[in-house]
Amino acid sequence: MLLSHKTEAAWAQDAARRFEHKLRAVRVRSAEKIPSRAVDGVHNNKADGGAYTPDDGLCWWTNGFWAGMLWQAYRMTGDEAYKEVARYTERRLDDCFRSYCGLHHDVGFMWLPSAVADYRLTADGDARRRGLHAASLLAGRFNPAGFIRAWNDIPGSEADTRGWAIIDCMFNIPLLYWASEETGDPRFRKIAMTHADTVAANFVRADGSVRHIVEFDPETGAFVRDYGGQGYAQGSSWTRGQAWGLYGFVMSYKHTGAVRYLAMAEKIAAYFIAHIPADGAIPVDFCQPEEPRWYDDIAAAVAACGLLELADLVPEKQEVYLSPALKMLHRLDDTADWDEGRDGFLCNCSADYHGREHNVNFTYGDYYFLEALLKLTGQGIFLW
Repeated sequence: MLLSHKTEAAWAQDAARRFEHKLRAVRVRSAEKIPSRAVDGVHNNKADGGAYTPDDGLCWWTNGFWAGMLWQAYRMTGDEAYKEVARYTERRLDDCFRSYCGLHHDVGFMWLPSAVADYRLTADGDARRRGLHAASLLAGRFNPAGFIRAWNDIPGSEADTRGWAIIDCMFNIPLLYWASEETGDPRFRKIAMTHADTVAANFVRADGSVRHIVEFDPETGAFVRDYGGQGYAQGSSWTRGQAWGLYGFVMSYKHTGAVRYLAMAEKIAAYFIAHIPADGAIPVDFCQPEEPRWYDDIAAAVAACGLLELADLVPEKQEVYLSPALKMLHRLDDTADWDEGRDGFLCNCSADYHGREHNVNFTYGDYYFLEALLKLTGQGIFLW
Protein backbone atom coordinates (compact mmCIF):
# COMPACT_ATOMS: atom_id res chain seq x y z
CA MET A 1 0.00 0.00 0.00
CA LEU A 2 1.47 3.34 -1.06
CA LEU A 3 0.01 6.17 0.99
CA SER A 4 -1.48 9.06 -0.94
CA HIS A 5 -1.35 11.49 1.98
CA LYS A 6 2.10 13.12 1.80
CA THR A 7 2.51 13.61 5.54
CA GLU A 8 1.65 9.99 6.38
CA ALA A 9 3.77 8.69 3.50
CA ALA A 10 6.77 10.69 4.73
CA TRP A 11 6.24 9.41 8.27
CA ALA A 12 6.00 5.77 7.14
CA GLN A 13 9.17 6.07 5.05
CA ASP A 14 11.02 7.67 7.94
CA ALA A 15 9.82 5.08 10.48
CA ALA A 16 10.81 2.20 8.18
CA ARG A 17 14.22 3.81 7.63
CA ARG A 18 14.77 4.24 11.37
CA PHE A 19 13.76 0.64 12.00
CA GLU A 20 16.16 -0.73 9.39
CA HIS A 21 18.99 1.53 10.57
CA LYS A 22 18.70 0.20 14.10
CA LEU A 23 18.27 -3.36 12.84
CA ARG A 24 21.67 -3.13 11.11
CA ALA A 25 23.29 -2.62 14.49
CA VAL A 26 21.18 -5.28 16.20
CA ARG A 27 21.94 -7.94 13.58
CA VAL A 28 25.65 -7.71 14.35
CA ARG A 29 25.07 -8.34 18.05
CA SER A 30 22.50 -11.08 17.44
CA ALA A 31 24.05 -12.73 14.37
CA GLU A 32 24.29 -16.10 16.13
CA LYS A 33 21.11 -15.89 18.16
CA ILE A 34 17.46 -16.78 17.72
CA PRO A 35 15.91 -14.17 20.04
CA SER A 36 12.40 -14.25 21.39
CA ARG A 37 12.75 -10.96 23.29
CA ALA A 38 15.11 -8.27 24.48
CA VAL A 39 15.71 -8.21 28.24
CA ASP A 40 17.14 -4.93 29.53
CA GLY A 41 18.02 -4.10 25.95
CA VAL A 42 19.81 -7.39 25.17
CA HIS A 43 18.40 -10.18 23.01
CA ASN A 44 18.06 -13.57 24.64
CA ASN A 45 18.92 -16.69 22.65
CA LYS A 46 16.51 -19.58 22.19
CA ALA A 47 19.19 -21.43 20.24
CA ASP A 48 21.01 -22.04 23.52
CA GLY A 49 18.25 -24.25 24.92
CA GLY A 50 18.58 -27.18 22.53
CA ALA A 51 15.82 -28.90 20.59
CA TYR A 52 14.57 -31.03 23.46
CA THR A 53 13.43 -28.16 25.67
CA PRO A 54 10.31 -26.84 23.90
CA ASP A 55 9.59 -24.21 26.55
CA ASP A 56 13.01 -22.60 26.31
CA GLY A 57 14.83 -23.93 23.29
CA LEU A 58 14.87 -24.27 19.55
CA CYS A 59 11.28 -25.47 19.27
CA TRP A 60 9.86 -22.29 20.81
CA TRP A 61 6.96 -21.10 18.68
CA THR A 62 8.25 -17.59 17.91
CA ASN A 63 11.64 -18.73 16.62
CA GLY A 64 10.91 -17.81 13.01
CA PHE A 65 10.25 -14.12 13.53
CA TRP A 66 13.83 -12.90 13.92
CA ALA A 67 14.61 -14.41 10.53
CA GLY A 68 11.40 -12.84 9.19
CA MET A 69 12.58 -9.38 10.20
CA LEU A 70 15.90 -10.01 8.50
CA TRP A 71 14.27 -11.22 5.29
CA GLN A 72 12.01 -8.17 5.22
CA ALA A 73 15.07 -5.96 5.62
CA TYR A 74 16.87 -7.93 2.90
CA ARG A 75 13.95 -7.32 0.54
CA MET A 76 13.97 -3.65 1.51
CA THR A 77 17.71 -3.04 1.08
CA GLY A 78 19.29 -5.88 -0.91
CA ASP A 79 21.99 -6.10 1.79
CA GLU A 80 23.44 -9.64 1.62
CA ALA A 81 24.36 -9.58 5.31
CA TYR A 82 20.68 -9.82 6.22
CA LYS A 83 20.37 -13.00 4.14
CA GLU A 84 23.36 -14.65 5.77
CA VAL A 85 22.20 -13.93 9.33
CA ALA A 86 18.64 -15.04 8.52
CA ARG A 87 19.86 -18.42 7.31
CA TYR A 88 21.46 -19.11 10.68
CA THR A 89 17.93 -19.57 12.04
CA GLU A 90 17.03 -22.03 9.28
CA ARG A 91 20.07 -24.20 9.90
CA ARG A 92 19.53 -24.31 13.65
CA LEU A 93 15.82 -25.10 13.34
CA ASP A 94 16.71 -28.29 11.44
CA ASP A 95 17.36 -29.78 14.88
CA CYS A 96 13.65 -29.35 15.64
CA PHE A 97 12.77 -31.63 12.75
CA ARG A 98 15.11 -34.25 14.16
CA SER A 99 13.75 -33.99 17.71
CA TYR A 100 10.10 -33.74 16.55
CA CYS A 101 8.50 -33.96 20.00
CA GLY A 102 8.80 -30.24 20.74
CA LEU A 103 6.80 -29.24 17.65
CA HIS A 104 3.06 -28.62 17.51
CA HIS A 105 0.60 -26.35 15.66
CA ASP A 106 2.97 -23.38 15.51
CA VAL A 107 5.27 -24.70 12.79
CA GLY A 108 3.73 -22.09 10.47
CA PHE A 109 5.01 -19.30 12.69
CA MET A 110 8.42 -20.99 12.74
CA TRP A 111 9.02 -21.78 9.06
CA LEU A 112 6.91 -19.32 7.03
CA PRO A 113 8.97 -16.23 7.99
CA SER A 114 12.24 -18.20 7.87
CA ALA A 115 12.54 -20.97 5.28
CA VAL A 116 9.53 -20.09 3.11
CA ALA A 117 10.58 -16.43 3.08
CA ASP A 118 14.03 -17.56 1.95
CA TYR A 119 12.55 -19.66 -0.83
CA ARG A 120 10.27 -16.90 -2.02
CA LEU A 121 13.18 -14.47 -2.26
CA THR A 122 16.01 -16.73 -3.43
CA ALA A 123 14.42 -19.97 -4.78
CA ASP A 124 16.78 -21.91 -2.51
CA GLY A 125 16.05 -25.64 -2.71
CA ASP A 126 16.90 -26.40 0.92
CA ALA A 127 14.54 -23.65 2.06
CA ARG A 128 11.73 -25.17 -0.03
CA ARG A 129 12.37 -28.59 1.48
CA ARG A 130 12.22 -27.17 4.99
CA GLY A 131 8.95 -25.40 4.29
CA LEU A 132 7.30 -28.49 2.83
CA HIS A 133 8.55 -30.63 5.72
CA ALA A 134 6.95 -28.21 8.18
CA ALA A 135 3.71 -28.15 6.16
CA SER A 136 3.53 -31.94 6.28
CA LEU A 137 3.93 -31.85 10.06
CA LEU A 138 1.11 -29.31 10.37
CA ALA A 139 -1.14 -31.33 8.07
CA GLY A 140 -0.44 -34.34 10.27
CA ARG A 141 -2.09 -32.57 13.22
CA PHE A 142 -5.41 -32.35 11.38
CA ASN A 143 -8.26 -34.19 13.06
CA PRO A 144 -10.76 -35.31 10.37
CA ALA A 145 -13.50 -34.25 12.77
CA GLY A 146 -12.74 -30.76 11.41
CA PHE A 147 -9.86 -29.00 13.16
CA ILE A 148 -6.10 -28.82 13.63
CA ARG A 149 -5.14 -29.87 17.13
CA ALA A 150 -3.30 -27.22 19.13
CA TRP A 151 -0.70 -28.22 21.70
CA ASN A 152 0.60 -31.68 22.51
CA ASP A 153 -0.16 -33.35 25.83
CA ILE A 154 0.85 -31.07 28.70
CA PRO A 155 3.50 -32.73 30.90
CA GLY A 156 2.34 -33.07 34.49
CA SER A 157 -1.22 -32.03 33.67
CA GLU A 158 -4.39 -34.10 33.69
CA ALA A 159 -5.97 -31.85 31.05
CA ASP A 160 -7.15 -33.72 27.97
CA THR A 161 -5.99 -31.51 25.08
CA ARG A 162 -6.81 -33.91 22.24
CA GLY A 163 -9.76 -31.76 21.19
CA TRP A 164 -8.23 -28.34 21.71
CA ALA A 165 -7.92 -25.79 18.91
CA ILE A 166 -6.87 -22.14 19.20
CA ILE A 167 -7.48 -18.93 17.25
CA ASP A 168 -3.73 -18.43 16.76
CA CYS A 169 -3.69 -21.33 14.29
CA MET A 170 -5.47 -19.16 11.72
CA PHE A 171 -2.01 -17.75 11.17
CA ASN A 172 -0.31 -21.13 10.87
CA ILE A 173 -2.57 -22.47 8.13
CA PRO A 174 -1.08 -20.14 5.47
CA LEU A 175 1.80 -22.64 5.50
CA LEU A 176 -0.67 -25.20 4.17
CA TYR A 177 -1.97 -22.82 1.51
CA TRP A 178 1.59 -22.20 0.38
CA ALA A 179 2.33 -25.94 0.24
CA SER A 180 -0.68 -26.51 -2.01
CA GLU A 181 0.29 -23.63 -4.26
CA GLU A 182 3.88 -24.86 -4.42
CA THR A 183 3.15 -28.53 -5.08
CA GLY A 184 -0.27 -28.48 -6.73
CA ASP A 185 -1.50 -30.93 -4.08
CA PRO A 186 -4.99 -29.89 -2.89
CA ARG A 187 -4.81 -31.83 0.39
CA PHE A 188 -3.00 -29.04 2.22
CA ARG A 189 -5.49 -26.42 1.05
CA LYS A 190 -8.49 -28.57 1.95
CA ILE A 191 -7.17 -29.09 5.48
CA ALA A 192 -6.59 -25.36 5.91
CA MET A 193 -10.07 -24.44 4.66
CA THR A 194 -11.77 -27.08 6.79
CA HIS A 195 -10.01 -25.68 9.86
CA ALA A 196 -10.87 -22.09 8.88
CA ASP A 197 -14.54 -23.01 8.46
CA THR A 198 -14.56 -24.69 11.87
CA VAL A 199 -13.04 -21.56 13.42
CA ALA A 200 -15.60 -19.31 11.72
CA ALA A 201 -18.46 -21.43 13.04
CA ASN A 202 -17.17 -21.95 16.59
CA PHE A 203 -14.71 -19.20 17.55
CA VAL A 204 -16.23 -15.99 16.21
CA ARG A 205 -19.10 -14.68 18.33
CA ALA A 206 -22.10 -12.78 17.00
CA ASP A 207 -20.56 -9.42 17.95
CA GLY A 208 -17.28 -10.15 16.11
CA SER A 209 -15.21 -10.95 19.20
CA VAL A 210 -13.38 -14.26 19.22
CA ARG A 211 -12.64 -17.07 21.64
CA HIS A 212 -9.04 -18.07 22.29
CA ILE A 213 -9.35 -21.82 22.99
CA VAL A 214 -12.19 -24.11 21.98
CA GLU A 215 -12.43 -27.73 23.04
CA PHE A 216 -14.08 -30.14 20.62
CA ASP A 217 -14.96 -33.77 21.09
CA PRO A 218 -11.93 -35.39 19.42
CA GLU A 219 -14.08 -38.22 18.05
CA THR A 220 -17.08 -36.30 16.70
CA GLY A 221 -15.90 -32.70 16.42
CA ALA A 222 -18.82 -31.44 18.52
CA PHE A 223 -18.26 -28.21 20.46
CA VAL A 224 -17.58 -28.97 24.13
CA ARG A 225 -16.59 -25.64 25.72
CA ASP A 226 -14.30 -22.66 25.43
CA TYR A 227 -11.55 -21.34 27.71
CA GLY A 228 -10.37 -17.85 28.59
CA GLY A 229 -6.83 -18.76 27.64
CA GLN A 230 -4.47 -15.81 27.62
CA GLY A 231 -7.22 -13.24 27.99
CA TYR A 232 -8.91 -11.79 31.06
CA ALA A 233 -11.62 -14.43 31.49
CA GLN A 234 -13.83 -16.91 29.72
CA GLY A 235 -16.14 -14.95 27.45
CA SER A 236 -13.83 -11.92 27.27
CA SER A 237 -11.92 -10.55 24.29
CA TRP A 238 -8.17 -11.22 24.26
CA THR A 239 -6.89 -8.61 21.83
CA ARG A 240 -4.08 -10.64 20.30
CA GLY A 241 -6.63 -13.36 19.59
CA GLN A 242 -8.83 -10.77 17.85
CA ALA A 243 -5.81 -9.77 15.77
CA TRP A 244 -4.92 -13.37 14.84
CA GLY A 245 -8.51 -13.91 13.73
CA LEU A 246 -8.72 -10.65 11.78
CA TYR A 247 -5.44 -11.05 9.90
CA GLY A 248 -5.78 -14.83 9.66
CA PHE A 249 -9.11 -14.70 7.84
CA VAL A 250 -7.64 -12.05 5.53
CA MET A 251 -4.91 -14.54 4.63
CA SER A 252 -7.43 -17.33 4.02
CA TYR A 253 -9.30 -15.01 1.66
CA LYS A 254 -6.13 -13.99 -0.19
CA HIS A 255 -5.09 -17.61 -0.70
CA THR A 256 -8.52 -19.02 -1.64
CA GLY A 257 -10.68 -16.16 -2.93
CA ALA A 258 -13.52 -17.46 -0.73
CA VAL A 259 -15.56 -14.36 0.11
CA ARG A 260 -16.84 -15.89 3.35
CA TYR A 261 -13.35 -15.43 4.79
CA LEU A 262 -13.23 -11.78 3.79
CA ALA A 263 -16.63 -11.26 5.42
CA MET A 264 -15.37 -12.90 8.62
CA ALA A 265 -12.25 -10.72 8.64
CA GLU A 266 -14.42 -7.61 8.26
CA LYS A 267 -16.69 -8.75 11.08
CA ILE A 268 -13.78 -9.16 13.47
CA ALA A 269 -12.25 -5.90 12.25
CA ALA A 270 -15.45 -3.98 13.00
CA TYR A 271 -15.40 -5.22 16.59
CA PHE A 272 -11.69 -4.44 16.98
CA ILE A 273 -11.98 -0.93 15.54
CA ALA A 274 -14.97 -0.12 17.76
CA HIS A 275 -12.91 -0.93 20.84
CA ILE A 276 -9.65 0.88 20.05
CA PRO A 277 -9.03 3.38 22.89
CA ALA A 278 -8.72 7.07 22.08
CA ASP A 279 -4.95 7.02 22.59
CA GLY A 280 -4.45 4.00 20.30
CA ALA A 281 -2.85 1.91 23.07
CA ILE A 282 -4.29 -1.61 22.84
CA PRO A 283 -5.03 -3.42 26.13
CA VAL A 284 -4.36 -7.13 26.62
CA ASP A 285 -8.11 -7.73 26.67
CA PHE A 286 -10.88 -5.41 25.55
CA CYS A 287 -12.93 -6.60 28.54
CA GLN A 288 -10.23 -6.16 31.20
CA PRO A 289 -10.88 -3.88 34.21
CA GLU A 290 -9.51 -0.36 34.33
CA GLU A 291 -6.75 -1.37 36.73
CA PRO A 292 -4.25 -2.82 36.28
CA ARG A 293 -4.32 -1.62 32.69
CA TRP A 294 -1.91 -3.91 30.90
CA TYR A 295 -1.15 -3.26 27.24
CA ASP A 296 -0.16 -5.44 24.30
CA ASP A 297 1.76 -3.77 21.49
CA ILE A 298 1.81 -7.10 19.64
CA ALA A 299 -1.96 -7.07 19.24
CA ALA A 300 -1.73 -3.53 17.88
CA ALA A 301 0.95 -4.45 15.33
CA VAL A 302 -0.78 -7.62 14.11
CA ALA A 303 -4.17 -5.91 13.88
CA ALA A 304 -2.61 -2.99 12.00
CA CYS A 305 -1.21 -5.42 9.43
CA GLY A 306 -4.63 -6.99 8.95
CA LEU A 307 -6.38 -3.64 8.66
CA LEU A 308 -3.88 -2.44 6.05
CA GLU A 309 -4.61 -5.55 4.01
CA LEU A 310 -8.35 -4.87 4.28
CA ALA A 311 -7.79 -1.27 3.17
CA ASP A 312 -6.34 -2.66 -0.06
CA LEU A 313 -8.88 -5.45 -0.51
CA VAL A 314 -11.97 -3.31 0.16
CA PRO A 315 -11.15 0.03 -1.48
CA GLU A 316 -14.59 1.51 -0.80
CA LYS A 317 -13.80 1.18 2.92
CA GLN A 318 -10.15 2.16 2.68
CA GLU A 319 -10.35 5.01 5.18
CA VAL A 320 -12.37 2.87 7.63
CA TYR A 321 -9.43 0.47 7.89
CA LEU A 322 -6.49 2.76 7.19
CA SER A 323 -7.19 5.37 9.86
CA PRO A 324 -7.24 3.02 12.89
CA ALA A 325 -4.19 1.17 11.57
CA LEU A 326 -2.25 4.43 11.35
CA LYS A 327 -3.46 5.46 14.80
CA MET A 328 -2.06 2.31 16.37
CA LEU A 329 1.19 2.44 14.39
CA HIS A 330 1.85 6.05 15.37
CA ARG A 331 1.39 5.02 19.00
CA LEU A 332 3.89 2.20 18.55
CA ASP A 333 6.36 4.61 16.96
CA ASP A 334 5.96 7.06 19.84
CA THR A 335 6.60 4.43 22.53
CA ALA A 336 9.18 2.18 20.81
CA ASP A 337 12.82 1.91 21.88
CA TRP A 338 14.82 3.55 19.08
CA ASP A 339 18.18 3.41 20.89
CA GLU A 340 20.56 1.65 18.48
CA GLY A 341 22.67 0.44 21.38
CA ARG A 342 19.78 -1.68 22.66
CA ASP A 343 18.07 -4.71 21.09
CA GLY A 344 14.29 -4.80 20.66
CA PHE A 345 11.76 -2.17 19.58
CA LEU A 346 8.29 -2.50 21.10
CA CYS A 347 8.20 -1.95 24.87
CA ASN A 348 4.63 -2.62 26.02
CA CYS A 349 4.00 -6.26 25.15
CA SER A 350 2.25 -8.83 27.35
CA ALA A 351 2.38 -12.60 27.12
CA ASP A 352 -1.09 -12.92 28.67
CA TYR A 353 -3.33 -10.97 31.03
CA HIS A 354 -2.81 -13.01 34.18
CA GLY A 355 0.86 -13.73 33.57
CA ARG A 356 3.85 -11.97 35.05
CA GLU A 357 5.20 -10.45 31.84
CA HIS A 358 3.85 -7.00 31.06
CA ASN A 359 5.45 -3.93 29.52
CA VAL A 360 8.17 -6.08 27.98
CA ASN A 361 9.59 -6.70 24.52
CA PHE A 362 8.84 -9.68 22.29
CA THR A 363 10.57 -10.21 18.96
CA TYR A 364 7.43 -11.22 17.09
CA GLY A 365 5.85 -7.90 17.99
CA ASP A 366 8.85 -6.16 16.46
CA TYR A 367 8.43 -8.26 13.33
CA TYR A 368 4.80 -7.27 12.79
CA PHE A 369 5.61 -3.62 13.44
CA LEU A 370 8.18 -3.73 10.63
CA GLU A 371 5.80 -5.64 8.36
CA ALA A 372 3.13 -3.00 8.84
CA LEU A 373 5.55 -0.16 8.08
CA LEU A 374 6.71 -1.90 4.90
CA LYS A 375 3.12 -2.48 3.80
CA LEU A 376 2.68 1.28 3.97
CA THR A 377 5.84 2.01 1.98
CA GLY A 378 5.36 -0.78 -0.56
CA GLN A 379 8.77 -2.29 0.26
CA GLY A 380 7.73 -5.48 2.01
CA ILE A 381 7.45 -9.09 0.89
CA PHE A 382 4.36 -11.25 1.29
CA LEU A 383 5.44 -13.90 3.80
CA TRP A 384 2.10 -15.46 4.74
